[in-house]
Amino acid sequence: MSQAAPHILVVEDDRETRNLIARYLRANACAVSMAADGREMDRYLTDNRIDLVVLDLMLPGEDGLSLCRRLRTTSQLPIIIVTARGDDVDRIVGLEMGADDYLGKPFNPRELLARINAVLRRQAAAQTAGPGSSATALTFLGWRIDLRLRELRNPEGAQVALTSAEFDLLQVFCERPGRVLSRDNLLDLTNGRAAGSFERSIDVLVSRIRRKLERDGEEGTTIIRTVRSGGYLFTPTVDAA
Repeated sequence: MSQAAPHILVVEDDRETRNLIARYLRANACAVSMAADGREMDRYLTDNRIDLVVLDLMLPGEDGLSLCRRLRTTSQLPIIIVTARGDDVDRIVGLEMGADDYLGKPFNPRELLARINAVLRRQAAAQTAGPGSSATALTFLGWRIDLRLRELRNPEGAQVALTSAEFDLLQVFCERPGRVLSRDNLLDLTNGRAAGSFERSIDVLVSRIRRKLERDGEEGTTIIRTVRSGGYLFTPTVDAA
């Protein structure tokens, strides 16, 4: 996050909601641009430096999940999804598309501002750490996770497909082997999503990663072990590649 006021792009088709968000953020030291759909969003992103996107799911034309997926394929621009939908499936899909946080409507603008600030602080901390502060690839039990290419390869060298959320979670485990990590820890370390929205999705992601790590009858649960009343433990020894 730069020292200048953060520039927030609000993508929301409801004019009243859009203006309400914009007024509150501007009153709290943010620069704000507004878009009513994906085409306007693309134009603002092309012509302006944007620090974070507040993205509604229910948009005319290309919907918010599709826009989130498309943004994530080309950039790491922080995204907070806001929507009237309250279904856990939508929240999990938003997570898998690469959203940094999720806020259900109706919401207090103060909470949205708090989440914006939290996401931008985490991004600033990650940028300050720099690319040389950690290994670019890690290995465990013959597996290789490439942190630059965001790829996982099995012991035979074949690439194993991971969603963005699955990769982020596996990276957290690989960087902290032998430590019990609670769901709250994992939420904080994987972009700090709100526990109320995403705690259950951690269990879903762990289950998916375990299945992808199973080989020749080897159970993924021996690699990522559940600790009762504690969380999860990544058991293998991890080496820098």
